[in-house]
Formats: sequence, C-alpha cells, structure tokens
Amino acid sequence: MRTSDADDSMTAPLLSIRNLRTWFYMEAGVARAVDGVSFDIGAGETLGLVGESGSGKSVTALSILRLIQSPGRIESGSVIEFEGKDIVTLGDAEIRDIRGNRISMIFQEPMSALNPVFSVGDQVAEVARVHAGMSRRDAWDRAVEMLALTGIPDAESRAKQYPHQLSGGMRQRVLIAMALMMKPALVIADEPTTALDVTIQAQILDLLVDLQKKIGTSILMITHDLGVIAETASRVIVMYAGEVVEQAEVDELFAKPHHPYTEGLMHSMPHIGHDQERLNVIPGTVPAPTEWPAGCRFRDRCPYSWDRCEREHPPLYQIGTGHVSRCHLAVEPERRNSPHPPLVVEAGVAAA
Repeated sequence: MRTSDADDSMTAPLLSIRNLRTWFYMEAGVARAVDGVSFDIGAGETLGLVGESGSGKSVTALSILRLIQSPGRIESGSVIEFEGKDIVTLGDAEIRDIRGNRISMIFQEPMSALNPVFSVGDQVAEVARVHAGMSRRDAWDRAVEMLALTGIPDAESRAKQYPHQLSGGMRQRVLIAMALMMKPALVIADEPTTALDVTIQAQILDLLVDLQKKIGTSILMITHDLGVIAETASRVIVMYAGEVVEQAEVDELFAKPHHPYTEGLMHSMPHIGHDQERLNVIPGTVPAPTEWPAGCRFRDRCPYSWDRCEREHPPLYQIGTGHVSRCHLAVEPERRNSPHPPLVVEAGVAAA
C-alpha cells in the first residue's frame, strides 16, 4: 500500500498548500501549531476543515492570509500557492491586495470583527472603496445591494445602523456581505455559526451555500462540527495536533471513517432517537503544541494504539481514491478487532 502526503487527484487547484509549517517561538519552547499540512482547494469547491480546539485549523486559515503575528512565523519550505502566486513570498502590498479582494474571511464572532463606531453599511462599503476604488456613493449602493442579497430586510435602513442595533444573525449576515463584496475566489469561513442559535445557524449555512452558487466562490469551511461539514462541504480534512490525519470525500468519510480520531468525532455527535444521557467521548485533550509526542500524536487517546504507534510517526496512507489516513491501521487492520473499552460520560460534558 503506497503512502501519500496529499490528495493529488485534482488538477489546477485554486489554492495549493504544501508542507505548511507555522510555528510560534515562545519562552516555553517552540509551539508547532501547524506542522506539515498539505491540501488543495478547487475552483467553486467547498472544503471542510474539522478538528478540536488546538488542532491548528484557525492558524492554518490565518497563515493563508499571512496574518500570523510575532512570535509566530511561517517556516521556510512552506508553500501557499494561490492563483499561481506563492503567498508566502509576496510583498506586503501584494498580499494586502489579495486580502478582502481575492481571498476574504468570515469570522466567528461578529461583535469582535465589526467596528462598533461605524455603521454596518459604511463598513461593508469600505471594502469596495479600498479594493475597487469606488466613490463613496457607488460603494454605499453596492453595500446595500450586498446586504439585501444576504437576506437582510429593508437593507437601506439597516445599513445605517450600528452593530449593537442588530441581532447576532443579522451581524453575521453583515460579515458575509463584507466577505463577498468583491466576489472573491476564496472565502475562509472560520466557525461562522458557533455564536448563533441552532435555527439561525441553519439559515446562515443555507445562505452561504446559496450565495456560493450565485457567485461561484470556493469556501474553506472551518468548524469543529461535523454536522456543518455534512451540510456544506464536498470534501473534508480532519486535523489533529497540527497535522492532517484524514482526508476524503464527505460521503466517503461519513460512511467509512478510517482514522480513530475521526471515528471518535463521529461517535461524539448526538443522534436523534439515541440515549442522550450517556455519550461516547474522546478521552483526554489535544497535547500542547510545544510537546507533540513521538510516534502517532493521537496514540495516548486512541483505543487501538500499540507499540508501533509509539515508535513510528505514521505517514498519510492511501485508503482509497482521494481518501488518505494518518494511521498504521491502514497496514495492520487486524488491530481494530481488539479496541480498549470506550469511555462514556454524562451528556453535555463531551469535548467539543
């Protein structure tokens, strides 16, 4: 069985990341937050990026936009190629032209992302004034148009309001309007529904899918929620401890999860009709990025681990067409027949 470091089945990807390493140099040591990540995103595709807090998802997103601040840095040898340009080596002026124009980001907390002292219309319009050189009037008209497109009623009046005057769902729609203002080639959505109630979450996800069809943008959907991935993405990458541990088409991943971490995420999801007093959870926590363990980084939490997992760091094994998994079970599948007893806890305290 051959191994692979990335799914190479796609041709001419919009975004191609190879061996991305984003490390933070601190007094406690070097935190290897993102440590050798590789993947592609095709034009018009929605790629899901899933994992627990501390897995490296958001640092990957910030690296794509070159927003890593000291003491962090993108290490030499990392490649982030977007529309034929390596973002890692671009000058400051070039990367500023890409941010908010060709690549935009939707943040998870609107009240932190929006400026409280400017109207939401002015903030959306600013994107067009900066990147397209529009006049104030034309930019305002375009902003109102985008707010209406995101489903905000009476967009002209709402545009004159301030963030605190809008509901959480409305504020999230404003962020989406800002992100799509320039019809970017790629939108990075970082936990875009986490701060919203379930009903509004569904509305926002439906809105993103609908606008993607109209505009044709690609989406990198970052979340800890596999339910969000099932609703929006065509392919999914599972990250753990700064690495890609599994990658597959969404249907394939849900039908045949291979990596024990992916299995754990699946089993931790609540299911309608199941006994919700007790939930399977993944024991333990993601290790500190300054202390990634030798061998498999998931081995201390894995129900199948054996001595090989301690000795050898697993590569990404090819499981099937477009399906890779960083687990030695790919070559010793019989080990799956004798797992350790699962851990169960009271509902509501399972790790996110």
